[in-house]
Amino acid sequence: MRAAVTGVTGYVGGRLVPELLRAGFDVRALARHPERLAGREWVDDVEAVAADASDLEQIRAALADVDVAYYLVHSLGTGPTFEARDRRTALTFARAAREAGVGRIVYLGGMYPDVPEGDLSPHLASRKEVGDILLASGVPTTVLQAAVILGSGSASFEMMRYLTERLPAMTTPRWVDNRIQPIAVRDVLRCLVGSATMPPDVSRAFDVGGPDVLTYREMMQRYARVAGLPRRAIVSVPVLTPKLSSHWVGLVTPVPSGIARPLVESLQHEVVCGEHDIARYVPDPPEGLLGFDQAVELALERIHDGEVTTRWSSAAAPGAPSDPLPSDPDWAGGSLYVDERRTVVDAPAEVLWRVVEEIGGPRGWYSWSLAWRVRGLLDRLAGGPGLRRGRRDERHLRVDDELDWWRVEAIEPGRRLLLRAEMRLPGLAWLELRVDDAAAELPEASRPGAPGPAPQDASGPGRTYFAQRALFHPHGLAGQLYWWAVKPFHGVVFGGMQRNIARAAETAARGAAGVGLSGAGGTTAAPRRTAPTPRARPR
Repeated sequence: MRAAVTGVTGYVGGRLVPELLRAGFDVRALARHPERLAGREWVDDVEAVAADASDLEQIRAALADVDVAYYLVHSLGTGPTFEARDRRTALTFARAAREAGVGRIVYLGGMYPDVPEGDLSPHLASRKEVGDILLASGVPTTVLQAAVILGSGSASFEMMRYLTERLPAMTTPRWVDNRIQPIAVRDVLRCLVGSATMPPDVSRAFDVGGPDVLTYREMMQRYARVAGLPRRAIVSVPVLTPKLSSHWVGLVTPVPSGIARPLVESLQHEVVCGEHDIARYVPDPPEGLLGFDQAVELALERIHDGEVTTRWSSAAAPGAPSDPLPSDPDWAGGSLYVDERRTVVDAPAEVLWRVVEEIGGPRGWYSWSLAWRVRGLLDRLAGGPGLRRGRRDERHLRVDDELDWWRVEAIEPGRRLLLRAEMRLPGLAWLELRVDDAAAELPEASRPGAPGPAPQDASGPGRTYFAQRALFHPHGLAGQLYWWAVKPFHGVVFGGMQRNIARAAETAARGAAGVGLSGAGGTTAAPRRTAPTPRARPR
């Protein structure tokens, strides 16, 4: 069977693709920008197709000769436009699937209670509407309705995890005593894969949940126990509105308030499975569905071992810039401000690259940490990601990885790292770090042996050229004022970053030489500082 998967750069879609491949499917991965799939372990095993789910012509062509189409596209935002956008995209996809002759649509939606539609949160109401649209498409459709998904990197899990870890005592809204039936992400993936082969006459919604029904308070207490933390003091109060709660979540956890709000609003409802009919078509595993404690243990083990393949932030942040990077300072798109710095580092290229690739997250940004933290806090207050997204893997980066408030736009291993800012800014911003052979990259007059004075001696083995470029394209007067307001601090922030990265690489190179590794082709980085993560205790 051939399966087309939308949302492959997101949390569930990025995990579904390898599961489909293991099940023997031919997979067509649909993305607006297929180049963002570079670095995925499965990218060479799929057919990557450029298609926007809201473009009828593109998506209809992409769904040609497809047996099952997975619809994993939704907006996790607020405001008056996200519901209309979800509705329009679902209608387009449904029509394209019908006209392309797709055998089945599979959609992962949200579980909702049996209440008047006007009482549902906007997020759940939109998920319900999308499911109804797909069911009415004329194509046999499976709608899986899940509550909280438990898995390393999911937004719901990260929100619960950080609230529990960082707050030994907390006041909470009354919804912490609502009942929830969470489900492990591996059981969600199993249901998604199994839904592809349902009989043609089956077209309906299914509730999917794990074996445990818990309140949010109980989930936090059980998380604390599994993670080896003391019991939490949790007091619910009636005055915390969803808006206030989401801002609090945005400050305490890595999940920005713009994403936290629809999650918080959904938790105001009790979401418990009304049936388990999915088992008729996708049988439960012989050992049974994964319970809450075991799902948390597995998630923490993956986090501890650095095996988190996708995260809630795998998809671009809402409102993040999507314009292409200007190729040079003479960009035709308008004003482009550039802060460019370069130096020669007394370390092999592979050592310098290792330091560059491990930047951000627990290691930080090698300059004026207080300024970075303050800027991160201001960004979170404005609804941006701030610095708390961290990084997917502490050692390695790939295209489209989130890196604090940046996203990896391009990477040439060993040579170039290009980051795009996703913080709240009155413009577009990028940071480019390059590692090259010093003598080859320095201007002609600065090369060893060239006539005239050289600003820095680049001769000798193990010397590397390090270039750093910050670019900013302002939007309107606010963007112009922003650039000139922060420009006086560039020497401290960007200058300090370059000096300290160079110093870390030189220190690492000397350490490698001391143990006989220098020049042996190994990659040695500065001593690692990692933030402790509670590891699951076998129970």
